[in-house]
This record gives sequence, structure tokens and C-alpha cells, in this order.
Amino acid sequence: MDSQTGRAQLILALRQQGIRDARVLDVMETTPREAFVGDEFKNKAWENQALPIQYGQTISQPFVVGAMSAALELKGHEKVLEIGTGSGYQSAILSKLCRRVFTIERYRPLLRIAQSRFEQLRLNNIVSKCADGALGWPEQGPYDAIISTCACPTRPDKLLSQLKTGGILVAPVGMGSVQELLRYRLRDDGIFEEEALMDVRFVPLLPGISG
Repeated sequence: MDSQTGRAQLILALRQQGIRDARVLDVMETTPREAFVGDEFKNKAWENQALPIQYGQTISQPFVVGAMSAALELKGHEKVLEIGTGSGYQSAILSKLCRRVFTIERYRPLLRIAQSRFEQLRLNNIVSKCADGALGWPEQGPYDAIISTCACPTRPDKLLSQLKTGGILVAPVGMGSVQELLRYRLRDDGIFEEEALMDVRFVPLLPGISG
């Protein structure tokens, strides 16, 4: 299957699974997912499945990337924090949906690879660092939106404290092999509204840095 056919079939599948945000679908169709996977998986880059990358991590299933991106309700002017850079694919999607992305990765070699991909694709609105993602990046906050691509064991209060009023945080929460994807919204009165979106499977959010 050629790349163009694969892209078209993937976007059709995402629509059928309920993703309706036209901006998200357009960005996912035009962002080269094959640039974010190893050579042995490039023939599967446009399939709607998660794929392995280094250090026991994964590049998420496109449906999950699309659903989480759409759940942030981005309009284009936002400052977004991402926890878990991984391959850099989710970062790349976000970079075309908002003004600036701040992304944190605990595995230094993974981050170096992702940074080289950002440079090759000229994604100049992504700022990245190797750090403990559980702590967030308060120096650059507050943020209009926060997304975690690793499972938080409990409600991520440290990250929630870095949201702007009206901001949205989307994260998998739970300690089992299956977690709940939750959306938090900070109301004007300081209360966080919590909404369960679906069940997901993510690697856990680990403390500290590696490599």
C-alpha cells in the first residue's frame, strides 16, 4: 500500500471512530508518521495501531493521538505542555494545532532523536527538555492545555496547578494495564471539572530522568 492510500484510509477510519475535529484530521493526514518510526515499521506507519520505539516505549495508535488532540479543543493561539515526548509524533501534531509546545522526556537518547526529527521537519515552535515529567515545567506556565502521554497513577495535581483558568488537561490516569483517559477543565471558581473519555493503555509516568 502506498503512503497516499494509507493516509486516506487512516483518516477515513478515524472519522468512522468518531473523530470530528477537521483541524486535527487535516494535521494528522499531512504529518508524515513514517518519519517517527524505525525503518522496520515504516510500512506500518499509516496503520491505525501503536508501534514500538526504543526503551520499551511506543508511538501511540493514531486514533488515540487524534482523540487526545481533539479533546484539548485547540484553536491555534495556545501554549501547550506535553509530558512524554517519546518519538515526537504527538508533539508534531500539537505544533500545528497551537502556538507553542513545551515537551518533556525522561529518556535523554529518545529526546535527542525527537529533536532531530523536529529540526528536519522545521517544527520551530517546539521547545523540549529532558526532565521529570511528573513535575511539569512551571517556569514556562501557566498553560492553556496540558497533555500526558504516560499514565499518571493518581490525579496529576502538580500538572493541574500549571493550568490557566479555563485550561484543559488530558491524561490517562490509573495504575493498572488499562487506564481511564480523563479530561480536566479549570473553571473560573478554581474547581476542576473531570470527565472520563475512554479506556486506554499507556506506559506509566516514571519519576526522574534516564540516560
